[in-house]
Amino acid sequence: MRSHRIAAATLLTVGALLAGGPATASPQPAAAAADAAGAAPARTVTAAAQQRAAAFWTADRMRSATALDLSLTPAAAKTLKQVARSPRATTVTPTAVTPAAFPQPGGAWTGGGAVVKTSGRVFFTFQGRTASCSGNAVTSQNASTVITAGHCVKYQGAWHTNWVFVPAYDNGNAPYGQWAAAKTLTTPQWEASEDINYDVGAAVVAPLGGQKLTAVTGAQGIQFNGGYNKPMYAFGFPAASPYDGTKLIHCSGNSSKDFLFSQDHSLGCNMTGGSSGGPWFTGFSESAGTGLQVSVNSFGYTFLPNRMFGPYFGNDAKALYDKAQVS
Repeated sequence: MRSHRIAAATLLTVGALLAGGPATASPQPAAAAADAAGAAPARTVTAAAQQRAAAFWTADRMRSATALDLSLTPAAAKTLKQVARSPRATTVTPTAVTPAAFPQPGGAWTGGGAVVKTSGRVFFTFQGRTASCSGNAVTSQNASTVITAGHCVKYQGAWHTNWVFVPAYDNGNAPYGQWAAAKTLTTPQWEASEDINYDVGAAVVAPLGGQKLTAVTGAQGIQFNGGYNKPMYAFGFPAASPYDGTKLIHCSGNSSKDFLFSQDHSLGCNMTGGSSGGPWFTGFSESAGTGLQVSVNSFGYTFLPNRMFGPYFGNDAKALYDKAQVS
């Protein structure tokens, strides 16, 4: 997504962004807590709430869901702190390869490859209104883990409800089903203060039709502590103008480390709200549509258009992934 905010920054446009109207189903209570000091905070969703979420998201509701689009102001950016990084990389390889033609760079992804099936839209209820982000299925022990942005699972002190992942979303259609979250998780830093350097979230989705998610969609690899300044591909379903959320959009180019305030990756990209949580890949195969996920679409500065930023996947992102994949 192109804009975001942290900590005490002001939410600039929530009224306009969430104009889809109140959801008719009321949010359901759920347990949420950090299991231990430093553990990834999580929200557990009951089986009944999972069923309600799956039934809630009709084609019309998915089409009308409004992008969660936030803003990082200069004042808020100045509160960011330096982040310690580990020199040791950890890599988990993809578990699916589907050869496909590679489209011209920029704009809608018109080719095939695994990324078409592993990427999807995320839908949820936020402050009583329908909203959307993006997400991606990754290799995991439980074959059910989706990586997204922290603000796509929890924001302003409350966990989102009616949370589902729709891989290969297609204009109200769910060709590979709607996968309801059994658990959503985030980093301790996002839980505590919504620190943009740790804007990473995850979901463990329940089986659907007797199958687990990545048995249906395949899964991308993931890497932690992989360093900066690499060729990068970013994907998402931007839904704010000029996009409408119906297409998988991509950006590609050489990434760099944010030279302003955050410790995040930076990439030239004009994706808008709704792309939040979409995957960033290094070592991306153009023909197979597979790579190692190293970040997610997170934020952009209000004063720096056409540039996307994504959190560095360090030790805390790895701890989040490790907890999610065994949940």
